[in-house]
Amino acid sequence: MQFDVWKTRRISLFLFEVRERFYEAEAPHWPDEEAENAIKYPVRFGIEPLALLRDVRLDEDGPLGIAASNAIRVSGTQRGMGNLIDMDPQPLLDAAGIPASWSEHQTVALNRTLGFTAEHVKPPKSPNRPPKGAGFVSDPKKRKAIELHAEDMAVAHYEREGWTVERLGKPYDLHCTRGGEERRVEVKGTTGAATSVDLTINEVVHARDPQNTVDLFVVSDIKVDVRTDSYTTSGGRVLHLHDWAPAEEDLRPRAFEYRLPLA
Repeated sequence: MQFDVWKTRRISLFLFEVRERFYEAEAPHWPDEEAENAIKYPVRFGIEPLALLRDVRLDEDGPLGIAASNAIRVSGTQRGMGNLIDMDPQPLLDAAGIPASWSEHQTVALNRTLGFTAEHVKPPKSPNRPPKGAGFVSDPKKRKAIELHAEDMAVAHYEREGWTVERLGKPYDLHCTRGGEERRVEVKGTTGAATSVDLTINEVVHARDPQNTVDLFVVSDIKVDVRTDSYTTSGGRVLHLHDWAPAEEDLRPRAFEYRLPLA
């Protein structure tokens, strides 16, 4: 539609923060890529969901402004290919109810955002449409293969540096000793970008304990060949955080335990 018509409409807007630069992917990650065991979207960047905004105005008084609003309109005529726009994101943060000052910090505290799930992103179900949207790996065999591959890479890394490594699994993944030194390592793996990982409350408490020396070893972009019985894995990009203790602003709770009132 023409812009004069477009700007009278309202849309739902998914707000993300870019957390990793562009890179060329080696592993199928999105559901339609996994279904075809092929990379359809080779150039990727890491994004973290911040908020879902509904009923967003598209005119000059809306949080997007004219340039970004029109860029979204134009992308709809170009198979959804986006356009980079230089804009102040503060009106979007304000519209989402996110307490942040972008001009001062150039970042957003994750624990002050609501986020959204893959269920919010999925289009209406259609028997002829392949599933789309990011999300959790539903195949437990594949999930285990990814975890084991990441752990194998972590073990090899520490052994090359002269550590003796013991695989534990719980309460943490790897116990490493070298002379009088000790390190405890949490390992995470994914086929996508290294933007965020799931942590249990026990993992957070353990990493924050000042008596523990904890590293976080993340392997992203892991290739998984599901055509083999054992699910062959390969590749991966490493993000290694030494002396790791997750900060409160980088943690967003996904669930709460609610204590019911007394009868």
